[in-house]
Amino acid sequence: MHIGPYSFDEFKAMAAAFHGYPAPGLLIGGYMVERAKAALPEGTLLEAIVETKKCLPDAVQLLTLCSTGNGWMKVINLGRYAVTLYDKYTGVGSRVHIHVPALDAWPHIRGWFLKQTPKAQQDTEALFREIEAAGDSILMEQAVTVSNRFLGHRSMSAIAICPVCAEAYPASDGALCRGCQGEAPYLEAGPETVQLQAVPLAEAVGKRVLHDMTQIIPGKVKGPAFRAGQEITAGDICRLQQMGRMHVYVEESAPAGAVHENEAVRAFAARMAGPGVRVSDSPKEGRLDFFASHPGLLWVDRQRLVAFNLVPQVMCATRQSGSVVEAGRILGGTRAIPLYLSRDLFQRALAALGEGPLLAVRPLRPARVGILVTGTEVFQGLIEDRFAPIVRGKVEALGSHVVAVRFAPDQRTAIAAAVAELVDVGADLIITTAGLSVDPDDVTLPGLMDAGLADVLHGAPLLPGAMTLIGRVGDVQVLGVPACALFFKTTSLDVLLPRLLAGVPITRQDLAQMAEGGICLGCDICTYPKCPFAK
Repeated sequence: MHIGPYSFDEFKAMAAAFHGYPAPGLLIGGYMVERAKAALPEGTLLEAIVETKKCLPDAVQLLTLCSTGNGWMKVINLGRYAVTLYDKYTGVGSRVHIHVPALDAWPHIRGWFLKQTPKAQQDTEALFREIEAAGDSILMEQAVTVSNRFLGHRSMSAIAICPVCAEAYPASDGALCRGCQGEAPYLEAGPETVQLQAVPLAEAVGKRVLHDMTQIIPGKVKGPAFRAGQEITAGDICRLQQMGRMHVYVEESAPAGAVHENEAVRAFAARMAGPGVRVSDSPKEGRLDFFASHPGLLWVDRQRLVAFNLVPQVMCATRQSGSVVEAGRILGGTRAIPLYLSRDLFQRALAALGEGPLLAVRPLRPARVGILVTGTEVFQGLIEDRFAPIVRGKVEALGSHVVAVRFAPDQRTAIAAAVAELVDVGADLIITTAGLSVDPDDVTLPGLMDAGLADVLHGAPLLPGAMTLIGRVGDVQVLGVPACALFFKTTSLDVLLPRLLAGVPITRQDLAQMAEGGICLGCDICTYPKCPFAK
């Protein structure tokens, strides 16, 4: 049976030349591709999806214009021996796979395909004869429509130069190329190390030490016993020996062209510290720390933080982005790992930081908060409201104040009217409570929509707080707090309110990244934010 315009032997020879040997999967793949092509109208502009990495992609490339290089063939490794050819504009196509029940008539194919016959025991020529005789009779075809996300081609993104390897890569991959983000399949060579010449203690008398030297006495002392630039005297020899030092680095050991840890860390800190961040006065053992110069919300450029830490021999550690911080509290620290960095590593680390700050403290604005309590039972006085006092306490603790409280029954028109009233009295943040679940009487969301709610995010991977709502009515921020805030001390309200007050945009991507760590442990004594919740 022919495979397209080729006899079986002709295609077998093509397969051997292209693939290295005439693999059975490639020969059967030829029949599969031709079967899929025959199901589509002549002249269709084709694209292909292949569900295995083995052999079948080569059949597509031999018999069509589709390849991985031109982007017309997508290999989605589902582990199934199947190929789909489809109209590149509509997604309408034909999927062909091997029909396992049909293999009962072809024992050699069945033994090979299902791995029932060890390779050493396979009769290759008999297998080839069965493949030729079976042709496309062992195949099954089905009409499919490919998902829109696989249609069309994404245009090439902007090109960046990786600050670590200095090679070009798509800027959409992040601050570093994917290879330098840890996806490279190669063993890493050790980092370039600056060699220093140590001096025996007996020869060090009268010379000045090159770096701070730490003395550790368990339970008593951990700190520099000798400072960089301090002259070593004869009386210091015994003390150094007690510290376990038999050799020292002196100023004469300084390598030409390399960057001292203190010089390096000053340069790093200058790039890292943004508004609201104070840097410690002078390096200690090659380290500088960052402190909040005023209260607010810590913001960290996580992407560039990772990029910097991927450079060998440097580090920076910070508190979690999104933490509410007090003035004077530590935010993070950075240091060079060795005493001297090579000039190349130093420049790569600076390039990874890029321009602009790595961390900043964003002040929390003193918002004018309107509280909207929904629920017919509260509106009619059947139960006492406990929501407003909880929200008021959390708002005032962050420096904002409540301008008005409104109550509305579970009626869309009443909720929309209450929102309008809060806007009229000057609220620039409305916090609405309850009515956000799936109960038929919970109409808070429809009422907010009637009031003009836009940019809606409903639902968050935070427990408690899954029904949280974020949006805006005009320029007024809206935060919907589910009923869990009545029963739990810490909820999504505590996580998201500071971000809104700091003017930090909240996207679905931001919420999704909170999923890991997004479950509260419900501790008997709540220590939030000194706990893993939403970190």
